[in-house]
Amino acid sequence: MKFRNLIGAALCAAAVVGMAPAHAQTYKPEYKLSIVVGPTFPWGQGAVIWSDLVRERTQGRINIKVYPGTSLVQGDQTREFTAIRQGVIDMAVGSTINWSPQVKQLNLFSLPFLMPDYAAIDALVQGNVGKEMFKLIEKAGVVPLAWGENGYRQISNSKREIKQPADMKGMKLRVVGSPLYIDTFTALGANPTQMSWADAQPALASGAVDGQENPLSIYTGSKLYTVGQKYLTLWNYVADPLIFVVNREVWNSWSEKDRDIVRQAALDAGKQQIVIARKGVTPEDPSLLKEIAGHGVTVTTLTQADHDAFVKVTKPVYEKWKKQIGEDLVNMAEKSIAERKK
Repeated sequence: MKFRNLIGAALCAAAVVGMAPAHAQTYKPEYKLSIVVGPTFPWGQGAVIWSDLVRERTQGRINIKVYPGTSLVQGDQTREFTAIRQGVIDMAVGSTINWSPQVKQLNLFSLPFLMPDYAAIDALVQGNVGKEMFKLIEKAGVVPLAWGENGYRQISNSKREIKQPADMKGMKLRVVGSPLYIDTFTALGANPTQMSWADAQPALASGAVDGQENPLSIYTGSKLYTVGQKYLTLWNYVADPLIFVVNREVWNSWSEKDRDIVRQAALDAGKQQIVIARKGVTPEDPSLLKEIAGHGVTVTTLTQADHDAFVKVTKPVYEKWKKQIGEDLVNMAEKSIAERKK
């Protein structure tokens, strides 16, 4: 009888152990979060805020380390999404541009001159277009949680002031590895050259390329005025939303409570990050522009006529890519922008 009781107790204990939640055994000591730039940029600050909020709100159960410079994929930012899907990267705050080779609909945000102002960006990412994008990313095997923002991409160069398309003729410009960017800059008469951001900065310094296009926060954070980028044109031709994501297997390994915490932390970090990204670059707060001009940079703002000339030249590119992205999705975006609250 005593022996049977001992066996029964052992079986009960085993059952209790077997009933322990699976996630208790599967949490990693560290989760790798990828970003393209450094942690001091607005983009990087969003990643740091997210990781800090998660660590604090989970009492350290989920410990995140930020890996800048897309170092987890040897600096090749266009491979980042695939690496997240494969589990090489656990989490990321990534650019819609860099992930567009894997999710073609993300090219929507790179259609030239689609989004005329911040209200247009908000109308897309916070509305039906944003929901549709999240469905597509989820279908591609990655869990999207929140939106952030890298900002409007402006163009700089070492040669001359750019006021109209003819000024870009023959100019060798670094662009990200996206066919849409190649098409856009080719239509403008430039000579677009694909390279990672890690390779771009030394190429600018050596004169191997004449210029680049990026948000002002990247321009100032990288001190591009020190590598000959003395001409800066504000043309707002595309904006660059960011997305906070988690690898699907990692997401499923966490308890429902922790998933809720991570999602809310991403939403909170995204809101804070967007505020940081827009600081100093609006008509109400042009402090970043004043800082740039203080370094001897010629800052050019397009007249409406000059702006319209750029729109006209790139319209065939817009129409070509509208078909590739999906006309229904682009029509939805155009409708959302037309109906936005300014």
